[in-house]
Amino acid sequence: MNDKSTTLLLVAGGKGIRMGSAVPKQFLPLLDKPLIYYPIQIFLDTFPDGKIVLVLPKAHFSYANILLQAFNGNIELTIVAGGETRFHSVSNGLKEIEDGIVFIHDGVRPFIDKKLLTDCFGAALEHGNAIPATAVTDSIRQWDGTAFKAIDRSHLRSMQTPQTFDVKLIKKAFEQEYNDVFTDEATMLEHMGVPINLIEGSRSNIKITTPEDMIMAEALMQLQNNSTI
Repeated sequence: MNDKSTTLLLVAGGKGIRMGSAVPKQFLPLLDKPLIYYPIQIFLDTFPDGKIVLVLPKAHFSYANILLQAFNGNIELTIVAGGETRFHSVSNGLKEIEDGIVFIHDGVRPFIDKKLLTDCFGAALEHGNAIPATAVTDSIRQWDGTAFKAIDRSHLRSMQTPQTFDVKLIKKAFEQEYNDVFTDEATMLEHMGVPINLIEGSRSNIKITTPEDMIMAEALMQLQNNSTI
């Protein structure tokens, strides 16, 4: 594998409101380990020399101990205070990264795997960015002001993380002034005229936002564990 340095920048700003929990959702237990443990572990399994930058609200810094206790050995973890929006949180995290390839990942997507990470890495090396996405399978309709009209779903993609970039490129994108249209890092590159390189994402790479999602995650984790026995 290319010797370019790698960093996982985990954005973990969830408050657990929709989960109905006092514990931030990224620290809720999934098979006795916090949700956020899983993307870190698979990243380190894939890139043993990789760096971890965790972006948290200051009020949640104490929860990092829950995370560290989930690992058998010591891990190097840089914790950074988040900002008002995802834009500001990621910007704060990027200040801790000088060069190489950065994987910007939602802390509540526990089911990334080695293939997705290596695919993102290779594509980011070649194109400067790699954005995992999956085809939309549901029927979609859009309100046009008078009625809901069908949309051809073959032209739609559902975006995922880790959105992966050459560090210097994404840092340049963050030199732009904040704009409400910046819903993710890919949008920021597009805004400055850089083509986005979509790669095939993973159906199992779900984002945990509701109690129902946790039920699905537990079932999926059990299925994965049983398949490796």
